[in-house]
Amino acid sequence: MESVTNGMQATRIEGVVWRKSRRSNPSGNCVELAVLSDGGVAVRNSRFTSGPALIYTRDEMAAFVQGAKDGDFDDLV
Repeated sequence: MESVTNGMQATRIEGVVWRKSRRSNPSGNCVELAVLSDGGVAVRNSRFTSGPALIYTRDEMAAFVQGAKDGDFDDLV
């Protein structure tokens, strides 16, 4: 298996299950996430599934999720 790198084509990441939030809407305005074998998380645009994937460590994702829960990004919407 080739190494997973930031910005690689999402369809080249093998052996993962992509999932999106239950809050995703019918027009596809959502991102999808997949847990990688090393514990990292890949993120892709659900409307462009073959496009690039952004790769984050587990700690980076935990910090982001906690920030979202704490309201750190509420001013962005």
